[in-house]
Order: sequence, then structure tokens, then C-alpha cells
Amino acid sequence: MLFTVSRTRRLRQCVSRLLQCRYIQKEHPQTNGGLKKAISAFTSVCGEDGVSTGETVREQHGRDESVHRCRPPDVVVFPRCVEEVSALAKICYRHNLPIIPFGTGTGLEGGVGALKGGVCFSLRKMDQVLDVHQEDFDVTVEPGVTRKALNSYLRDTGLWFPVDPGADASLCGMAATSASGTNAVHYGTMRENVLNLEVVLADGSVVHTAGKGRRPRKSAAGYNLTNLFVGSEGTLGIITKATLRLYGIPEAVVSAVCSFPSVQAAVDSTVHVLQAGVPIARIEFLDDVMVDACNKFNSLSYPVTPTLFLEFHGTEDSLDEQVRTTEEITSANGGADFQWARDEGTRARLWKARHDAWYAALALRPGCKAYATDVCVPLSRLPHIIVETKEDLIQNGLTGPIAGHVGDGNFHCIMVLDPDDSDEVQRVHQFTERLARRALALEGTCTGEHGVGLGKRALLREEMGPGAMGVMQSLKESLDPKNLMNPGKVL
Repeated sequence: MLFTVSRTRRLRQCVSRLLQCRYIQKEHPQTNGGLKKAISAFTSVCGEDGVSTGETVREQHGRDESVHRCRPPDVVVFPRCVEEVSALAKICYRHNLPIIPFGTGTGLEGGVGALKGGVCFSLRKMDQVLDVHQEDFDVTVEPGVTRKALNSYLRDTGLWFPVDPGADASLCGMAATSASGTNAVHYGTMRENVLNLEVVLADGSVVHTAGKGRRPRKSAAGYNLTNLFVGSEGTLGIITKATLRLYGIPEAVVSAVCSFPSVQAAVDSTVHVLQAGVPIARIEFLDDVMVDACNKFNSLSYPVTPTLFLEFHGTEDSLDEQVRTTEEITSANGGADFQWARDEGTRARLWKARHDAWYAALALRPGCKAYATDVCVPLSRLPHIIVETKEDLIQNGLTGPIAGHVGDGNFHCIMVLDPDDSDEVQRVHQFTERLARRALALEGTCTGEHGVGLGKRALLREEMGPGAMGVMQSLKESLDPKNLMNPGKVL
């Protein structure tokens, strides 16, 4: 699909404003006067309505869905095109002002907090789907496009983008955090589904990680710059376009639910299903505490035991075989109450417990807040870490039902806590660190999909070791020598 008329008109407006501000004087000092001059320059780039210093707007852009508290940025800008992003970044570079990219604010590790003040680049006005190539199964989007908006746009093409982290996050934000979710066992994470990125670096220069306009399904040309920026969490540059893989909408979908006598039995079933070559699309795990919470929240009647929620994609004939094979495997591992459904309404009811897990967990302690932390381990280590984690929760009097993408060895503890109880907050913090170190001891990672942000920087150092951390630091210094891009995050 070619550029839309609105996109062309917006591009002309961007160019017009850039021509007006091309002779702005360079200012370097980080003083209040310097900030005022920078704000004046920002206004010349994106207009009065594209710059805000209002307290409410700044507060909104200084936090995400995490428990981390952080100061808001000094100013929020709302660019409408990559040319404006580049011009604004150049002004920040001249004034030594930190840059914090902002998508939808759905992150879980404090990645958008303005630790050193600076300028938040809110990218919501860049919300165009630029190119859809149906025959090539790819699409290029701007950073304000969310996954739900893209799939709505693709509705009549027979294609969809399957990476689903739960929240309706922006796609470029998902690339920046290497997001994944329930479909990753079949379709992969963002890292496997990004073909090319347009990135504005700290000095305002624009790079295309796979070459401008290029979108091959694979390449062996040069360093893999695309995956360097996927998961960089805004510390290396601002992602202003992403070219993504698309997939055909499956002909048929079947969902199933099955209960197990133990965590080990549920994980054994998962391993055996994958070993049997069943192309499972989703395989999700809820522990007994989470199932009980979901039963109470949604008036359901699932057995209060470890439970798997499964989904199969394919043709009508292939699904019959997939479901039959899976039912045999789960039965051999002690699975019971195997239920499955084809029609959308019944499938939605079967999956309701998993979809409402967050709200069901919150309902365990009305008036409290929830914080989700995640780790990922090799599949064979999953029963061990979940059992130890549940024991840890009980011993420390914490509420933390467990849900996981069991096909990837990735699970979440949804910690429900009173944020005004400093003792409980401290116990939750200590628990999350023990959980992460438990995962590291089992050859896993401190985060499977939430990212590092503020909360897991020390854990990242433990996981990667000094050699790898030194390489990361060198890359950071090369691309961002002034440390202006989202400072204080990841490294």
C-alpha cells in the first residue's frame, strides 16, 4: 500500500516547519535558560501543540505500569514524522538533554522514567500503517500503531500479526523491549518478527538497520543491526518505523483446557506435545492459586489444580489430529477434565480464566496493587523453580499467583501488595530478586519478556558477566557518546 493522503500532507507540514527552524542558534549549557531556549526550538519544529510542559502531561509520560516511581520529564514533545524526530533529537544533542522515547506506557520495568529529567518523545501522533505487502507477508508501521490497531487494519487482507504481550502496546515499543506473549511458542517473539527498523540516533542521524526500504525474509549481509536495536529499550535510539512479518489467519482454531495433579505432570505434557511435533499455537499454565482466583472472579468451576490452556491453529482436518494427539498425551500424564471447543464463543469462555488472570489476582486483595515479574528457564527446570517459588511465597506471607507461557519456560508471578505497607513492599522486592537469581542458577534468564529497565540492571550484570557487559557498554558509548538516550536504564 502506498503512503496515504494524510501521511503526505503531514510530511509536507513537517518539512515546512523544519525549513522555518533550520537557522536556530546552537546552545549547549544545561541551564534553565538553555532549557527554555531548547523548548523554543522544539516549538519551531513541531508547533505549540506539539510541546508540553504541563505537570499533568509530564506526570503521565514519566511512568508506566510498573511499581517503580520516577520523576517526570522536563518537557514532552509530540513529533509527527521522522524528520521532526530527527530535528528534535539534534536540538537535544546540542543542549545535552536526555531523550526518553514513549509509546503507550504499558511497560513493566520502569523503562520510561526520566531519571535525569530531559525530554520525552511521545510518538503517538506517528500512527500510520505505511505499507502492506500481502503477497510478501510484511508490513511497515510507524511507532504510534498498536498491535490491535494493526490487526484491525489488516482485517480484510487475510493476514494478522500474532505477537501478543497482553496489553495493546505500540509495535515499535514492543520491538524496543523484545516483547512476546502467549503466541510465542509458535510464532516467535518480536526478535524473530522484525525485518527492518528505521532508527533516529542520539545525534539526530537516521539509520535503517537492514538498509533503506529493504525487507527480505532473511539476510546474511553484515552485522545484524536490527536485532541490536530490538530489546535495546530506547537506550540506543528512537525506533520510528518497523517492518514486520505477517502471517495468514488460520483457517480454523481449537481451544482446550486440561487439569493436572502436579506442576511436573503439566510440564511433562507440554514437553511431550512439543516433542510429538504438534504445532501448538498457545500453551499457557496457571497454578492452583491462580485457578482458584479465576474461579472466584469469573464464577467458573475449574478444578483447583495446575492447569494448561491450549490453542491449536490450522486446517479443519489437521486440528482433529492435533487435538487427538494432545488429549492422548495429557491423559498419559494424569491430565483430567480435558475440554475443547471450536466455535468462538465457547473458546472465549474456555480461555476467560487466562485472559482475566491479572484482574482475578487483584480481586484476591481488594484495594491493593499488582506487580508482575517474570523469569525464563529451560523447560526441564520449570517444575523445580515453580515449586520452590510457591514455597518462597508461602514462607514470606506473600500473594503471588503464577501464570506462564509454559511452552517457552517463561512464567510470571503476579504480586498483589499494599504499596503503602513499606514492609510488604520490601519483602516483595527481596522475593523478586530471589526469584531472578533462582532462574539464573537454573541456567535461565532474569527476564523472558518484560525487559531490564530500572528494576533488573544488577541482575543483568550477574547474568551476562563482565565480558558481555563490557561489549554492551562499548556499543552504547559508540552510538550514544553523551549518554542521552534513556539514561540509567538497562546498563
